[in-house]
Amino acid sequence: MIGKKPEILCISHKYPPSTGGMERQSYELIKGLKTYYKVHSFTYKKGDQSKVVWLAALKRHIMECLESHPGIRLIHLNDGAMASASLWMQKELNIPVVVTYHGLDVTFPLDFYQDKLIPKLEQYSAAICVSEYTRQQCLKRGFDSEHTYTVPNGVDVSLADKPDRREEITEELLSQGVDVRGKRVIIASGRSVKRKGFSWFIKNVLPSLGPDVVLLMTGPRRQEQSFMQSVTRYIPWNDLRLFLGAPTDEAELDELLETTPGVYHLGRVSFEDLMSLYSLADLFVMPNIPVEGDQEGFGLVALEASVRGTWVVASGIEGITEAVIEGANGTLLPPEDPDRWVAKIRELLSMPQQELAEWGRRGQSYTTDHFSWDRMVDGYKTVFDRYI
Repeated sequence: MIGKKPEILCISHKYPPSTGGMERQSYELIKGLKTYYKVHSFTYKKGDQSKVVWLAALKRHIMECLESHPGIRLIHLNDGAMASASLWMQKELNIPVVVTYHGLDVTFPLDFYQDKLIPKLEQYSAAICVSEYTRQQCLKRGFDSEHTYTVPNGVDVSLADKPDRREEITEELLSQGVDVRGKRVIIASGRSVKRKGFSWFIKNVLPSLGPDVVLLMTGPRRQEQSFMQSVTRYIPWNDLRLFLGAPTDEAELDELLETTPGVYHLGRVSFEDLMSLYSLADLFVMPNIPVEGDQEGFGLVALEASVRGTWVVASGIEGITEAVIEGANGTLLPPEDPDRWVAKIRELLSMPQQELAEWGRRGQSYTTDHFSWDRMVDGYKTVFDRYI
């Protein structure tokens, strides 16, 4: 039939209702691809069943889907973990398989992973990397440059139009014992892992900013973690803890939260509240530090803060530099350089609030112009169409 959409199958173990950058990227990608393709999907939804059970049934469900829909012409796996769990496809299927790589799924420093699994991952039909940094990491490991592409992540540009709820969120914070009235507010968001640099920032930067500056943090805390996340804290092998997403910065962070004035960890908050907190803040910080084998593939949270009109201050390393563009939507600083960080943040916070807010609006305009889910989906379509 003329105009019939090609059929594809998308597989992801990172998907709502779980929250996080990869979950949002996976959801927006699958939703957007439906504009161009008839999309079948097999996604893990937390709460339906354990991930172990889901993975055990993965091959059976895929084969059933392919049998029911013989018109499927391409399979997409949304990260290296899914690719590692689906190596059987390379021998048993005659359908192009395209894999997205986000960073750690390429750089994970376990010898077995690098020496045994990475060479097998190279054999898929194509690789899509969320940043040029991640692409270069793939090429260093032997991926074919002609079949390794860069398609940056996007952000929901409609977030720019949502009300800021400043007064409401200020009152909500006050009810939790956090008083930001009359303060300059910095916000940071993410998991308690070393590479995020949260402990480094609290120890080396925050105390020098003065009593009128508060740091708000969001992200999962120990009491909010699943059983498996809690267990990973006791795994003795650093590389395995890294791969499983263990909160490697949590112990030090807990101690600093007890002893450092002016910092408040709000735990996991709703996406709506997170967007309001971004709007409330004067600055968003992403103070990443180098950690062997655990690089930041992109920096989606920085884009989300920017699209809410908040100026970003971030470490100029790894994939962050492809989300935060110096002078356009943020400021890039050398990692682990406290003097530079203190000086720049003092300079920014010394600006009249209206002037800094104007910087934020300029950054918001740049981000909405250059990073959107639609642009990301179009990039995937360009790649997919080469293999269908």
